[in-house]
Amino acid sequence: MATISGISKVIRVALILVWAAVIVAALTAYLLDPAAFTAAKIAEFLKANAGNIWIAYLLVSALRGLTLLPSTPLVIAGTILFPSEPLAVFLVSLIGIALSSTMIYFFSEALGFDDFFERRKPELVYSLHRKLETPWGLAFVAAWAFFPLAPTDAVCYVAGIVRLEYWKFILAILLGEAVLCGIYIWAGSAMLS
Repeated sequence: MATISGISKVIRVALILVWAAVIVAALTAYLLDPAAFTAAKIAEFLKANAGNIWIAYLLVSALRGLTLLPSTPLVIAGTILFPSEPLAVFLVSLIGIALSSTMIYFFSEALGFDDFFERRKPELVYSLHRKLETPWGLAFVAAWAFFPLAPTDAVCYVAGIVRLEYWKFILAILLGEAVLCGIYIWAGSAMLS
């Protein structure tokens, strides 16, 4: 008879395998055809699914984090696709980013990253947790989310690993991403007009 702990380990291994398969599939697709991942191609894909375009846009935005691909091409694709609706693109993009960041935050625990790092580097986990719990820690997370060359997904995993309070984490992510998305969307809409 399997124990709860044994079942938990099986589920964790299955999640890790699914997650790894998604990343390998996404990286393979990208390496085989990098041109398919441009903002214009993503907008074209979304246009081809015009019947449920906003739902498709939200789903792609939300699930994108599992592939570790940046949200920037999706935000730009939304701007290209809906140049006259910047506020809607902004709101849907932020909802997608919030969902994606939330999945990553909790996925880090489900995959066992928190246990792994707590066993291997407990002083590092404690130090990061202490630093992120300060007001400057939240500013750091928001700045990381804002900086276009830093992968926001990485800070989502770190926040999940050190168990930063969720509401602080998501608030910082949304503040940083809101500024960046706003710049992309309204500057892009102005250029497309």
